[in-house]
This record gives sequence, structure tokens and C-alpha cells, in this order.
Amino acid sequence: MNKIILSIDGMTCSACSIGLEKYLNKQKGINKATVNLVLSLATIEYENLSKKDLERYVSEAGFTSLGEFKGINESEDRHKDKTKLIGLGLFLIFMMYISMGHMINLPSVPFLNHYYPKVFATTLLVFTLLFLWYGRDILTSGIKNLYHKMPNMDTLVMFSVLFSFFYSIYGYIHILLNHPIYMSSLYFESTCMVIYFIQLGRYLENISKEKTKSAIKKLVQITPLSATLSVDGKEKQVTIDEVKKGDILICKAGDKVAVDGTVVSGKTYVDESFITGESVPVLKEKGSKVIAGAISYDGYILYQATGIGRESTISEIVKLVVEATNTKSKIQKLADRISGYFVPIVLIIAILTFLFQMLFGVSLEQSLIHMITILVVACPCALGLAVPLVIMVSNGRCAKKGLFLRDGEVLEKAKDIDTIVLDKTGTLTYGKLKVFKLFNYSKYKDDKLLNIVANLEHGSHHPIGKAFDVEKSLEVEEIKTLNGIGIYGKIEKDEYYLGNQKVLAKLKLEENRSKDYNFLTKNGCSIIYVVENQKVIGLIGVRDTIRKDVKKTIDTFKKMGIDVMMLTGDNEVVAKLIAKELGISKVIADVLPQNKESEIKKLMDDGKKVVMVGDGINDAPSLVSAFIGISINEGCDVAMDSSDVILMNNDIQNILDLMKISKQSYKVIKQNLFWAFFYNMCMIPIAMGLLEPLGITMSPMLGSIAMTFSSLTVVFNSLRLGGKKDERN
Repeated sequence: MNKIILSIDGMTCSACSIGLEKYLNKQKGINKATVNLVLSLATIEYENLSKKDLERYVSEAGFTSLGEFKGINESEDRHKDKTKLIGLGLFLIFMMYISMGHMINLPSVPFLNHYYPKVFATTLLVFTLLFLWYGRDILTSGIKNLYHKMPNMDTLVMFSVLFSFFYSIYGYIHILLNHPIYMSSLYFESTCMVIYFIQLGRYLENISKEKTKSAIKKLVQITPLSATLSVDGKEKQVTIDEVKKGDILICKAGDKVAVDGTVVSGKTYVDESFITGESVPVLKEKGSKVIAGAISYDGYILYQATGIGRESTISEIVKLVVEATNTKSKIQKLADRISGYFVPIVLIIAILTFLFQMLFGVSLEQSLIHMITILVVACPCALGLAVPLVIMVSNGRCAKKGLFLRDGEVLEKAKDIDTIVLDKTGTLTYGKLKVFKLFNYSKYKDDKLLNIVANLEHGSHHPIGKAFDVEKSLEVEEIKTLNGIGIYGKIEKDEYYLGNQKVLAKLKLEENRSKDYNFLTKNGCSIIYVVENQKVIGLIGVRDTIRKDVKKTIDTFKKMGIDVMMLTGDNEVVAKLIAKELGISKVIADVLPQNKESEIKKLMDDGKKVVMVGDGINDAPSLVSAFIGISINEGCDVAMDSSDVILMNNDIQNILDLMKISKQSYKVIKQNLFWAFFYNMCMIPIAMGLLEPLGITMSPMLGSIAMTFSSLTVVFNSLRLGGKKDERN
């Protein structure tokens, strides 16, 4: 199965995106196609087809493929569009002045007034032809989509513009034949008004849409354009495109990491907040992974390039965010179905209104105006933008918090979470041994004693050595591994043994630290005796440590009425110790991977909305089975590929952010859909002339203005989400 994201040109409303999506999904070889109106993208899963075939299908549907999606750029034509709008706006004001100025006793323009009907009408026609040229994209799109049996907003506008234009041409011909009474049948200015306000609305809408893409743009712009290569010990400045896998690069204080890589020498603290949402600098030293775009605070490192171009973390995340935005939730699919029927229904209403009014004696002119106004005022744009704009803004907020969603439906689901199931190792804990407690019986300070132990452990390559960090290198001699006991080594003239209780028996030393030993045992620690020159000088307990703020987060879940449980493959004693410390009452331990999945399914069968949070290969099946599967960024690739959400900063507090954003998003979506429906329910009856007995009427010109404001109402309401504060509950 192949997958591609194409940038699409020519989509102007939800009917466009829905029509293209339907057309693509009908084609042989395409398994699934999803079209995103906000980003103008089509995500296509296909087989036995080429890129040219896919682009041909897009063309056949009446749109243009701009090639494979590479990133989001600012529109180069934005300044030109603004200039055209200003220039044509002045023309429009002039047209309105000469057409209607006399109604409010404004001075008339010589030769361009109702006393010179032929000159006046010809001038309006010339201006109208200019506006028709300006709006030719709307007209061609409307005709093209009608031809492809996918009528859209442009189709409605096209009909209204052409009807009013040709009706005005009818009047213009009679004026040329010396029948000035037909001056009242000229609607050239209304034709221009409709085109102008549609284009103005589209321009403002596009500016607003750009704000929804800010999070993705920032990600794209994070990586630097150049890099510093280390070639035979010398520095060489190159562009990012020149960097190859395996190259050794340099990053100094204040520099950005150019590409993903692994540190081969040096040490520095870097800012990775753009990915993780965590503002605390992270230490990078030999063997550490670095991400393109991270900023070095101090120090100097050499790192080997491992991920460049589309293989980089940033590229993968951008793709992830875009794909999540393209995924449609149930409520969006419902809105799309309604939008798909909307345009044909409006066309039918407009035609029936015209026919019935003509049948019941309404003049041709009035019947035509009502039909044109219906076509202009009806707005599928607001309906089509109601959901995808919110999803786009919300995904941007999630990205800023270090939450990356693989599936757009997560935003709809997260508000309903009632059960959270947590793996232990690597999720609640760091998954790495750390010093839990040191009992120091020596003449050394704690840090010096730990440094001696660290040098001995690292010299032996013993697994427990990973729990210790070497602060100052010491020369260790005669290092030996004592099977089942521990290790031996010499530092200067002192002899050291590190090991379990068996080391005491080997050296025939008395056990006189039983109280401290029992304390460490009760806390689930692996215990190391430190012996210097036949004397016990320390007792160290090491264990996997609990992640920062996990208990606080679990307490918050419980206050919200969410059930929290631990599901782990670790032994029951250790699991219950950790659970007790965190306040988790429900613990299932010693669980095999397949049984983890079974436990999740049991909860789901009981009607629970279960979130599974894990990091290992053994968590993958349960992540897939859960209502929402969440993996931490330090987890294995299989776990991350199986999840719906990735926590880039490995902090389960972000689940609270996800739930909050989900609730806010759903609220705004409902508001948007309400206003979109409410607008059409109010405007279409007015446009039909049903409220004329009450003195409420509408012209095509006012209809175009109302339609523009309806779309902008939805856009600005959606953008409010971007300004929401992110305090947790």
C-alpha cells in the first residue's frame, strides 16, 4: 500500500473538497482518499498506480495538483490580491456613485448620469467586463464543477452572476435601441458587487486560514538552512541539502542542531521545547540523540547525521500533524454529507422560487432578483469550514504542548475518556535505574562516594552501572567481575568490592546494617554493598524512579472522576509498591502482552472509554485495542506506530491538555454548525421574498455581503481556540 499527500489548487468551498474526495474514492486502485479544504491537501492511499495517474484523476475532477506536499508556504500572490482588491474597490465605489448618487442628491458626473443613458450604460458594461475578468476563476470553477456533476459555491455564484449580467445585457440592448425606460433593468453594479465581495471574503478567509497553519509553519521553519561539517578536523560551512548520512557535524553554543543525529563527543544542554513542550534544557553527551532545530545553550558537540530531509524528526512530525488534520471525525463526515446535498438543494429552491413567482404573477425582474439573491446568499462555505478549521487550530495547540495526534478523531473522542490504564516501566517510571537511597558510613561526602562507585561500575560494564553518572574520572585498575556476587577493582592503593549480600560472605564480614537493608528491600530496590579495604562504607539502593509530577497528575484524574489503573508485566511486589506511592488502587501485574490486550477489551466491553498509555513492544496490541492509545516518545517504534497519540515530552500531564482541548474544540464545532445552519435558515427565506410583507428584503449585493460575513463568523470563532490559555484543570 502506497500513500501520498498532494497539494491541490482550485478548491474554494466544502462542496469542492467533498466532490474531489468522492471522485477519487471511485477510481480503481485508490483504496482511500481524504481531502482537506483548509490545507488544500489530498491524502491518498493507493496501489498499482503512479503519481501521474493520481494527478490525472485530480485534473479530471476539475482541480489542479501542485505536486507532492512539501511544506506550508505563504502565498506569493497575497500582495497582488490585495492590490487588485484596492483598485477594484475604488472602481466599485465609482460605479455605485454614478448609479445611485442621485438618490441622495450627490453631484452627478458629467455625461455619466441618467440623462445620457447610452454612455452611462456602456460605461457600466465596460466596468462589469473588467469585474467578470477579475472573477473568471469563480465562473470557470462553477462551470467546470457543474460539468463534473459536483456543483459547489462557485456554481451558485456563477449562475447568479451570469443571470444578472445577461438580464442587464437584455436591458442594455433596449437602451441602445432608444428605450431608456430599461435603465431600471440594469444590474451591472450588482454583478460587480457579488464578484467583489466573494473575492474579498475569500481573501479575508485565506488570511484567517493562514493563522490556523502557524504551528506547522513554525515546525517547518525550525531547522536551519546551513550546517557546519567537520572535515579532517576543520570546519566547513555547507547547506542542509549537502549534508549526508554519516557526516560529522559541529554544534557550538547558540547554534541550532542542523539535522537529526547522535553525539559522538562533547557535552551541551539543548532546548527541545519546540518538540516536547518542555522548557527545561536537556543534557546531551556521547551517545545522546539530538533533533534538528534544537538550540545549544552551552558547550560544544560533534554529532553524526542519522536523519536528514524527509527522514528527520521534524519532517515526520509535520507529516503526522497534516495526516491527523486530514482524518475526518464523525461530526465532520456528517457536516460533509450535508454540504454535499446543500448546493443541489439550493439550486432547486432558486429555480422553484423563480417558476412559482412567475406563475403567480410576480414580474420577471423581481422573480429573477429573488432567484439570483438565493444563489448568492446560500453559503456552504460556512458549513464546510465549521469542523476542519477547528481541527486545524486544535492540532496546532496540541503540537505546541508536545502532543502529536495520528488520528483527527482523537479530538472528538478525548472529551469522553473515563478510564486511564497505565503501563509501569517507562511510562509511570523512567525505565532506567537510578539511585533511590544512599546510606553513607564512610569518611567521604556523598557525591565523592557515588563517584567512586560510578567509576568502578562503568569500568566493569555491569548493567547496574547505568544508575550512576561519572562526575570525575578516576583510574580504576584490576577490574574483575565476580559472578553472582558483584565486582572488584582498585583505585590508587584502595581495594573495593561492590555487590550483593554474598560479597559479605566472601569477605567474611558481619551483617550489621540490617535496618537500612530492610528499608531498601521494602522499597523495591536492588541493593549494592560498598566495601573499601575490608570495611563496609556504604549501602546503596537503586531502582526505577517515578517520573516527575506523575502523582499530581493521577490525583487530578481521580478528582475528575476518571478511573486509573496500572497494567504491567512486572512482578506484583514492585508494581504494588509503585502503585501505593502514586495512589493507584487498581493494579494488574505479571501480565503477558496478549493478556494486556484482553484486559483492555474487557474494560471496553463494559462500555468504558479506555485510554491505554504505554511505551514497549508488549504494549502495542493493547494500544491498538484501546479507545485511545497513547505512547511516550521514549517508547519503541512499534508502540508509537500502534498509538493514536505520541507524548513527545513523555509527560502524562499532557493527557489533561488533550482532554481540555478536546472539550473546547467540540464546543466550538457545535457553535460553528449552529451559526452555519442558523444563517442559512434566516437568509434563504428572506432571499426568496417570503418576508417582503414585513418590509424585510434583500438584494444580490446585500446577499453577497451577508454570505461573506457568515464565513468569516465561522473562521473567527474557530480562531478563538488558538488564543485559549492552556492552564490544566
